[in-house]
Amino acid sequence: MTDTNNQFERLEEKMLKAIELFKRTQAEKRALEQENEKLKAEIKEHAQGNTALDRELIALRKEREDVRSRVEKLLERIDLLTTSDTGA
Repeated sequence: MTDTNNQFERLEEKMLKAIELFKRTQAEKRALEQENEKLKAEIKEHAQGNTALDRELIALRKEREDVRSRVEKLLERIDLLTTSDTGA
């Protein structure tokens, strides 16, 4: 009967360890799910920030082209004025 009791105690110990392992695993799973949700929110926030930066970059490039065009026109006018002065 002692052998049966020992086997039962070992089985009971194994079951308790399995239960504790299951509890730890469940807690880790919940923690990982929360971390996953947090990371998803951060990714979404960064994506929105990137979209805003992309729009700003496009606007700045357009502005640069506008300025370049205006400078080129001014240089053409200066060339015309200096050409007129040297030709007279």
